[in-house]
Formats: sequence, C-alpha cells, structure tokens
Amino acid sequence: MSDLSRPRPPKVIAIANQKGGVGKTTTTINLAAALAEVGKKVLLIDLDPQGNASTGLGVEVADRKLTTYDLLLDDQPISDIIQPTETENVLIVPATVDLSSADIELYSNEKRSFLLRDALKQHDIDGYEFDYVLIDCPPSLNLLTVNAMVAADSVLVPLQSEFFALEGLSQLMLTIREIRNSANPKLRIEGIVLTMYDRRNNLSQQVEADARDNLGDLVFNTVIPRNVRVSEAPSFAMPVLSYDSNSKGSVAYRALASELLKNNKT
Repeated sequence: MSDLSRPRPPKVIAIANQKGGVGKTTTTINLAAALAEVGKKVLLIDLDPQGNASTGLGVEVADRKLTTYDLLLDDQPISDIIQPTETENVLIVPATVDLSSADIELYSNEKRSFLLRDALKQHDIDGYEFDYVLIDCPPSLNLLTVNAMVAADSVLVPLQSEFFALEGLSQLMLTIREIRNSANPKLRIEGIVLTMYDRRNNLSQQVEADARDNLGDLVFNTVIPRNVRVSEAPSFAMPVLSYDSNSKGSVAYRALASELLKNNKT
C-alpha cells in the first residue's frame, strides 16, 4: 500500500543498452538537461563505473566523496550523496571506478537486485521533489543494470543508427521481460531512440526503417542526429544544450524531452 502522507514519487527511467558507444550517457545527460529546461527537477544516477555522466555534468573525481558505490554497498543515505551540477535543476548521484567491483561484492547479498529500488524509497529523497530520476546504466546486462530495471518505471533504449544495431536488442528485451515477470511487474519500455543518425546515409535510413517495422510505436518519432556539437560538449563538461543551445543536437534532445513528456502527460 502506498504512503499517502508522502509526495508523489518521481518517474524513474533507466537508460540502458548492453552495447557500448550507442549514445547512452550522452542521451541521459542531455535528456536530463532538456527536462530541466522546461522546469522539471531531475536526479541523474550514474550507475556506470566509468563515471562519464558525472564527468559530463562537471563533477570532478576529487569531488565525488560519496558515490553510487556507497549508496548500494554501504547503505549510505541518498541525501548524503546527491550533489548539484552546473545545470540548474539537475542533481546527480555520481560514480567512480570503485563501482566496477560492485557485481562481485553484491553477489552474496540476498537483496542484491533491490538495493537501488530501496534507496530511492528512502524518505530523505522526498524534500527534493524530483519529477524524474534518470539512471545511466553500464554497457552490460550485469547486476547494476538489473538494479536499475528493478528500481525503474520504464526503460529507454538508445539505438545507434549503424549496421548490427538491432542485434543484441532481443537480449535486452528478454532481460526486461524476465524482470517484469519476477521483480518488477510495472516495468515497461519507455521507448527506443535512434542516435547518431545521418539523414544523408542510406544505412541510417535502413536502420530506422527496420526499427520502425519491427518495433512500431516503441520507436520515438524524434531521432538524434550525428552532430559535432554533441560530440564536443562532454570535453567541456556540459550538456550540448548549454554548450551550443541552437545546435541540431540540442534541438533534437529538446524534441525528445517534449515527446517523452507528452507520452507521460506531465
């Protein structure tokens, strides 16, 4: 039974794809920034040991005193770990390479798949009044990704507009189905977003056609173009919306946020 004395919980979205280099972290950062731009308050949880989302939002390694490792392994209160970023209304639970050992360390914990879900149910998160929690998953279907899916309301899948893009997606879908059947019955697919899309490239168009033919309405109308500004922004530790607000990448991520909000009617 839900606690009626508590505020409405935020919508939790895991951004996941077991393939690396598909624009997963880039999508997480810029979707967070685009949602914040229209007044939504967003918490980004960096669940990737590479910590690229933390770096991309300007959180230096030296400033990551407490991280997702402490949240999952040491049962640290989430309010002690949440940090502000340079992007207004975007806060973060950062990550470091320490998280890479989490799979092994969590194996003997009987609640190993539910730790992130339980952390997000802590009362001390209520005061932040988040609208969205975005979880940047590692590029694998490991215990960290399972934690994200158990904690999430939905999964958003970035899909690179390249050859073999659809290969491996079936394994991700199977994992989502298994988690829905076992640990999180409410889990659904938020959508699949095509990334690194080049309209001049026949291959991108073919991947899009295949994706829409096979997955139908699960594929967002918005596609994220291959854009040099999107690629440059992380080296300046900021979302592309801050780096070059008028770039094609910024316009696309705003459109993605708008489509997501429309789908969720918020």
